[in-house]
Amino acid sequence: MKRGDFTKLAKAYVNRPAYGDLIVSALLKYVEYDRKSDFKVADVGAGTGKFTKMLLEKGLKVLSVEPNDAMRSEGIKDTKEFDVKWSKGSGGKTGLEKNSVDWVTMASSFHWTNPNESLSEFHRILKPGGYFTAIWNPKNIEKSEFNLKIEKIIYEILPNIQRVSSGSRMHAKNWEDILISTKYFKDVIFMECDHEEIMSKERYLGAWNSVNDIRVQAGENNWEKIIKAIGEEIKNLEKICVPYKMRAWTAQRID
Repeated sequence: MKRGDFTKLAKAYVNRPAYGDLIVSALLKYVEYDRKSDFKVADVGAGTGKFTKMLLEKGLKVLSVEPNDAMRSEGIKDTKEFDVKWSKGSGGKTGLEKNSVDWVTMASSFHWTNPNESLSEFHRILKPGGYFTAIWNPKNIEKSEFNLKIEKIIYEILPNIQRVSSGSRMHAKNWEDILISTKYFKDVIFMECDHEEIMSKERYLGAWNSVNDIRVQAGENNWEKIIKAIGEEIKNLEKICVPYKMRAWTAQRID
């Protein structure tokens, strides 16, 4: 398995959390989706469609773009009851038409792109005045002694691990500076809110088994140690409350 290759993890993605409705509703108001009858969203790096499905459930027209065949296949199955178009593409090369969408989103995937390439591509496919949003749903580790204990387990086994993701305060890049650095976007707005998921032990372990960056660095032997240690930690729990911190950066296209 390579870093960023989710082929073997696609079926485990069903265990991951969705995104908090509060922040999604706030984002929709900010991008003024209700002012255009033909408003379209390109959800790029859509994975198995967690964020895509939330947008579809709110009645939006969505074009979902995902480079990984296995992930895209799971997304197509999970959104089959909706009118949505899935296509193969990446942040740097979406395959979408110029000036064709009002909003581009990347949910827990922008950190896998080359910003110079992806922001140029998003500027190309957005209509004048359109928006781009990068959103993440990292665990709110600081709020939970349980999550801090799990983090300690990981770092005891892998003390030199480098985290690739995301929007968490501990590991986030300066996304505001990155968004405006290429001169394609302006007026960055940051939103943040809490969200909780109640998980079974099976789902909690399944969510961990969908993680790519730690697993690749650990190697399979150490990864098995991590999963075994987490399993031991949760063996007597009926349900696990996992707090998340939704964090989103939105910028407007420079025309």
